[in-house]
Amino acid sequence: MGLLVICRHGESEWNLLGKWTGWTDVGLTEKGWADSVRMGSLIKNIRFDEAYTSALKRTHQTLDALLEGCGMGSLPTTQAAELNERDYGDLTGKNKWQVKDEIGEKAFNGIRRGWDYPVPGGETLKDVYARVVPYFEREILPKLQAGENILLVAHGNSIRALIKHLDQIPESEMEHVEMSFGQSLLYTFEAGNNLPTKKEILSVNIDPVNA
Repeated sequence: MGLLVICRHGESEWNLLGKWTGWTDVGLTEKGWADSVRMGSLIKNIRFDEAYTSALKRTHQTLDALLEGCGMGSLPTTQAAELNERDYGDLTGKNKWQVKDEIGEKAFNGIRRGWDYPVPGGETLKDVYARVVPYFEREILPKLQAGENILLVAHGNSIRALIKHLDQIPESEMEHVEMSFGQSLLYTFEAGNNLPTKKEILSVNIDPVNA
């Protein structure tokens, strides 16, 4: 059996400011690093063969913090733009809560949590799914089926897209799917199975973040 452990990056500089971040390459805050070290302590008994991150440094820094918490020095790591956060287009850099006041709660929730709600110049969650899932099936799934343990560090929306696939969640229910800070998802895969046979959730209590 292979194990896929999925972690969201810790609090970033723009999470702290409440900004739409997307593809902007900002780093972690001190809190984000410390929270990620604590998350790493939850998975310290797992022997990982390899790690995957997005191309954005907040996932690279989170991986380093997780490994510190695990007591591991390093792991063979692949950085993949396919795992990047959703591109928020024209909203990038704007304050989320100011945008909510401007456009109203319904449109705001559609942008943040909807499946195919458009953003000018950006991606929908459906677009993110179209790049995340094929990459997972091509690059990561065969290793899990071969019995490897993989640590994947990505973003709220790229993880939500992968959860839709792994948990077989209908499009109509995606607005209720969250990937919280401080949470790790553990999926067990068996040879010959394209979908996991078991799921476990581990979490640490952290102060709320402007996700």
